[in-house]
Amino acid sequence: MLLEKILQSQGFGSRKHCQQLIKNGAVSIDGQVISDVKFKIAEQQLKFQVYSKEYQYREHVYLALNKPQNYECSHQATHHFSVFDLIDELLLNRGVQCIGRLDQDTTGMLLLTDDGQFLQALTHPKKHVPKVYQVETTDPISQAQIEQLLKGVELRNEKGIYTASQVKKLAENKLSLTIHQGVYHQVKRMLAAVGNKVIKLHRQQVGLLDLGQLEEGQYLYLNEQQIQAAKNQSESIQSLE
Repeated sequence: MLLEKILQSQGFGSRKHCQQLIKNGAVSIDGQVISDVKFKIAEQQLKFQVYSKEYQYREHVYLALNKPQNYECSHQATHHFSVFDLIDELLLNRGVQCIGRLDQDTTGMLLLTDDGQFLQALTHPKKHVPKVYQVETTDPISQAQIEQLLKGVELRNEKGIYTASQVKKLAENKLSLTIHQGVYHQVKRMLAAVGNKVIKLHRQQVGLLDLGQLEEGQYLYLNEQQIQAAKNQSESIQSLE
């Protein structure tokens, strides 16, 4: 592939701008400056430098972000910051999008990608990707509430019954809850339906990907094993450490 097209695909700007980077001697491979705009090279496993900073060619990018509070999953945030403020400009140029959404006050795992097929697969209602939340409530959590969450509750203006596939009490006012759907404010509404109120909500796991020790506000590229774990629900859980 032409080097200029590789640069353009990786988010470095327009074709003309990428050509100018090459002409200016800003691009090098294996320590050798490439100034020929018609230079061709295989893109697989390619590493290159732009202004001495190293980059790796990726056909698509798959990211996991530990979302902080007061960030919206929107490019046009209205009342808070945008999660895209936390992402490198090159990734924004590639058109990365959130896979699903988290409320502004919910923290934890948010996946992003520029792979449209992957995005559709993980957000399709029939996929039923499990999501694990850590929930803190205003009132102590009773056994009756846990049993009701496992049995299922009705949510106003929603069809059907919404259940938690797993509920584990972590402390008097804290539990771990796994759901497979993803309707608006689902966890908060489910706890309200059993007579409690969520005051803090954190998503620890999506599918087979666990947030691990990824720091709040930070993101990383999923490796091949983690990408496959997201695509194949039969594999073992992959921590982002």
